[in-house]
Amino acid sequence: MLSSQETLYYVSKAKKGDKDAQTKVLESNVLLLKSIVKRYSGKGVEYDDLYQLACIGLLKAIKNFDESFGVVFSTYAVPMIVGEIKRFLRDDGTIKVSRVIKAQAYAINKFIDSYTNQTGESPSLELISKTLNINKEDVIIALDSTKAPLSLSEPIDDKNGDKSSELADRIPSDEKEEDLVDKILLKSMIENLPPREKKIIIMRYYRDSTQSEVAKELGVSQVQVSRIENKIISSFKSQI
Repeated sequence: MLSSQETLYYVSKAKKGDKDAQTKVLESNVLLLKSIVKRYSGKGVEYDDLYQLACIGLLKAIKNFDESFGVVFSTYAVPMIVGEIKRFLRDDGTIKVSRVIKAQAYAINKFIDSYTNQTGESPSLELISKTLNINKEDVIIALDSTKAPLSLSEPIDDKNGDKSSELADRIPSDEKEEDLVDKILLKSMIENLPPREKKIIIMRYYRDSTQSEVAKELGVSQVQVSRIENKIISSFKSQI
């Protein structure tokens, strides 16, 4: 894994068209990319496709990164990568309706229009089902399939009539976007630690073990555990 200074060096060269430098940045961020992709797996998109999207997001981050932002490159890159994947899932993850349901929906709507024009009333669910020989449940499913789904990126009015916010902004969530970014970065940094340092962090912050318990497990002194732990935390802070 590249240090922060090395990353800035290769990002700068990659922005100028150096393909080897670009490859170097991509290779050094493989664990970060995989960590992000894992967050969005199981949503109907192949892992390889998600990984390619993540790579595209990273390349965009390389292209747009500026040292004057005052942040470590990975901190800037994660939202770009996440945004690329979320944009694809939003725009290309539409619901597909089978031909059978489409045909039923067409027949049902045609019957409803004809009946309404003749009687001035809308036909009941039972009448539609009986006339077209379609189960009531299937009638409901077919009619629902013709309704356009709401997009989470659909602009919505706020109290002042401003449409700058989206529907997704109104969905409650216990996890904020910045918290997700921090978790992804932290996981990536832990994965890059040597085995002993990784075990110390996992025992201390994921298993609530005391420094004495960690020292006993590793066969070292508590002072050594404390020194290693502080060194790791300082390193993490410099990367965020």
